[in-house]
Amino acid sequence: MKLSDRTVLVVGGTSGIGRELARRFAAAGSTVVVGGRSEAALARLGEEGFGTVRVDVTDDASVASARDVVLDRYPELDTVVTMAGVMLVEDLRDPAHFEATRTTVETNLLGTVRVVDAFTPHLVGRGAGAFVTVTSGIAFLPYPPMPSYAASKAAVHAYSEALRAQLDGTGVEVAELVPPAVATAGQEKVNPNALPLDEFADEVMDLLAQEPTPREILVEGVLMHRWAERDGTYDALVAQRSQALAALPGRRR
Repeated sequence: MKLSDRTVLVVGGTSGIGRELARRFAAAGSTVVVGGRSEAALARLGEEGFGTVRVDVTDDASVASARDVVLDRYPELDTVVTMAGVMLVEDLRDPAHFEATRTTVETNLLGTVRVVDAFTPHLVGRGAGAFVTVTSGIAFLPYPPMPSYAASKAAVHAYSEALRAQLDGTGVEVAELVPPAVATAGQEKVNPNALPLDEFADEVMDLLAQEPTPREILVEGVLMHRWAERDGTYDALVAQRSQALAALPGRRR
């Protein structure tokens, strides 16, 4: 994928990985629009020179409105990155967890579908462009305290595969970004082994720049997750990660 001279929309780009990728695309010479819910964060990004649009991916009308605003201002849009997501801890022994499940699926899975649906006609009509969907290493190697997060990201993986097949021949490519734990928004306190954001972004942009664009953007740090089943390490790694369940509220060691 050529990284310069593109017009890129990063939905969910007001913080963390999304914001860093927006900055990297801009630094490479592309026009970048950031979508998100936080008016304050969008204002700060506007001061950096980004285009901005308010969008809530859990709301059909908000996504449709954002699409109309973006295409009116940036009719040359050729790349859509769907970053919006939530990570919530759940105790499946407590029925109250279902609200976290609902929020997670509504945001991570249905939010991705809403954004993709909103911009598919435009990109197909152009005959060229790209979607970048975002899953997680947890889609392939679950972290048991976050069951709905894992399920939603696994679903986005499957959806991305189907989307790529259905858009074959249209000129629109689909790349799936699969992050490991990355040190953003306090993640380094939760996981001291989280990959530094700068290192992660360096690898991602190098991979995106390859021709042809890889179907999956896999940095070195996520390979153990992606290929755990193939490598025969899956059961041992899930058991190891299950030890974190002891820290759930109401659980006893």
